[in-house]
Amino acid sequence: MTTLLTPVRRFVSNVGLARGLVTLLILVAAFAIARYSWTIPVLTETERGLYDVRQFLAAPVVAQDPRITIIVFTEETLAATGKRSPLDRRLLADALKTIDAMRPRAIGIDILIDQAQPDDDYLVDTFRRLTTATRLATVAENEAVPTLPPWQDQFLRAFHKRIATPYVGGGDVRVDVDSDNVIRRFPAQLPGAKPLLMDLMAEDAKWGGTPMRDYQGGIAFRRAADNEHPVFTMLPIDLFAIPELAGAMAPLVKDRLVLIGAELQMVDRFATPLTRLTGEDTPGVAVHGHLLAQRLDSRDGGGRLTLLPGWSYWLIALAVVIAGALTSISPLGATLTALIGALEVLALIGTPFLLQKNGIDTIGLPAGGWAIGFIIAYATTAASARSIGVEQRAFAQSALGKYLPPDIAEMIIREPEKLSLHGEKRRIYALFTDIEGFTKMSDQLQAEQLGTILNEYLDDISRIILGHGGTIDKFVGDAVIAFWGAPVARPDDAARALAAARAIQAYSTDMLARNRDSTTARIGRTRIGVHRGNAVVGNFGGTDRIQYTALGDAMNTAARLESANKAMGSYTLVSRDAIATIPDAACRSLGRLTLRGRKEPLEVFEPIEDAAAAAEHNALWRRFESGDAAALQALRTLAASHPDDIVLAKMVSRLESLDPGASYDIS
Repeated sequence: MTTLLTPVRRFVSNVGLARGLVTLLILVAAFAIARYSWTIPVLTETERGLYDVRQFLAAPVVAQDPRITIIVFTEETLAATGKRSPLDRRLLADALKTIDAMRPRAIGIDILIDQAQPDDDYLVDTFRRLTTATRLATVAENEAVPTLPPWQDQFLRAFHKRIATPYVGGGDVRVDVDSDNVIRRFPAQLPGAKPLLMDLMAEDAKWGGTPMRDYQGGIAFRRAADNEHPVFTMLPIDLFAIPELAGAMAPLVKDRLVLIGAELQMVDRFATPLTRLTGEDTPGVAVHGHLLAQRLDSRDGGGRLTLLPGWSYWLIALAVVIAGALTSISPLGATLTALIGALEVLALIGTPFLLQKNGIDTIGLPAGGWAIGFIIAYATTAASARSIGVEQRAFAQSALGKYLPPDIAEMIIREPEKLSLHGEKRRIYALFTDIEGFTKMSDQLQAEQLGTILNEYLDDISRIILGHGGTIDKFVGDAVIAFWGAPVARPDDAARALAAARAIQAYSTDMLARNRDSTTARIGRTRIGVHRGNAVVGNFGGTDRIQYTALGDAMNTAARLESANKAMGSYTLVSRDAIATIPDAACRSLGRLTLRGRKEPLEVFEPIEDAAAAAEHNALWRRFESGDAAALQALRTLAASHPDDIVLAKMVSRLESLDPGASYDIS
């Protein structure tokens, strides 16, 4: 848990007030989208489309429903009767007589009788003679937008009063159509209106189950198992107007619930969720067939799709936004984090499909909003984290640039694993510097003056080291400790380290020359020691504080060489190991030294400008080492010819008391 919360704490602590407020506002917007995308105009169509696809895939594939038969006026019927609107009422009356005689369980008529026709008395008489429970279409009187003009509405209600018997009554045939002319939801039962047609038909048929008047979910549209057998038996009404022809239809009517309506090309047709993938719309009477079938299913525990509680929409929207934000700042790599985010988006889109398939109503479920809200939360938090990272990267690069060469600092930013945080053994070139007489000088100066002089000096030395590709380990008072070969080793590290030592020595000489006439205390010569050896390099402070340093023989020996300059009269000493790989290094040997803390003698060299002089000097040294007595005399002569060369004079003095192969002990 601590590991999971660490990125969160880091993000919160670094985001800052202004950026944090902007991020929060966008996350609130993402939450609003994840909660209300069904009602956001630019997203409504997306949500409807996703729902329609879910509904199509989840729709039960069924054989023809044996409980319901639909009898319709067709285009052929209208052509035969010569009447289109209103529909032929004598034909309707004759068909009702035939159907009634076939003993259906209930009849529902999805036709509004809303204007006078010559055959009205004949139709009224037929209704009043029916012995099957029959419901004729009506509409609510209190609709916000009236279905009919007042004169038609008045006629409709008067007609219903004329036909009313214990067997005949009205039923509300209203449907709820979305703004895209698609029927998706069960029609709402309006206060004061007659019950919905399908509820009344189920009650008339004594079917049992639960009324749907308070159900506000989606319609469970069905798909036919094959094209030859539609979901509902659908027969032309013409077959029932002539008793001689209708007899064969009796098995398709007896004990069934019969719906009567129209199946016309341009009238009373609706798109449903299935239309988006099939391209086929549905007659209004068939829509009532689906509503009725869903109502009948309630007897066997079906009918109503399970509705998620309202509070769950808020909770899920919040969880989606939090998940997007947390995923984006995951400690995992960028590629893996992006992959996890993509899988989460797919899960958010796919989960509603699984819910719909398992009987959970997903109408109004903001599946697209979830995905969009997640993506916005992910992108916003990632952008904030990235901006924090850019700032921290710039800060880190600036901070690392004070201790590492720019190219290595950039590499460490890109590949932090190269900066070992556990310690690793390396062969490095260590450089140690110290200022001659610094303690005495510091006693003579005020603290502020000392600080100014020392900081300027350390800045200059740091630039030289970094400019030659070195890593600054630390500053210890006036001493500078640096190394080459870590965190990244380069083939020319030896040459870089030697060049840095020469540059520091040249800087020190030049600074003394510039300050020769100064009346204030001035910095003395810089003594330098360089050695190549083993060291353990890494972070020795802890994971929360980078203290990149090197420990071991290389560092200690470089410090001892710096200190040995006092005895040798030199200002720069480098070991043979430090220059072994540099051809023509222009360094003269000063013999072997036994340093404090080391058992094995170390041959040391002093860098000089004249490579030829260094070669001549080293040839004489090798002759002395091989036992050539004349070599010592040649060195005496060389020293006498350079009376200002104190380093050479001291070397000759040491050799006077040493045998070939021996070392000078300064431990």
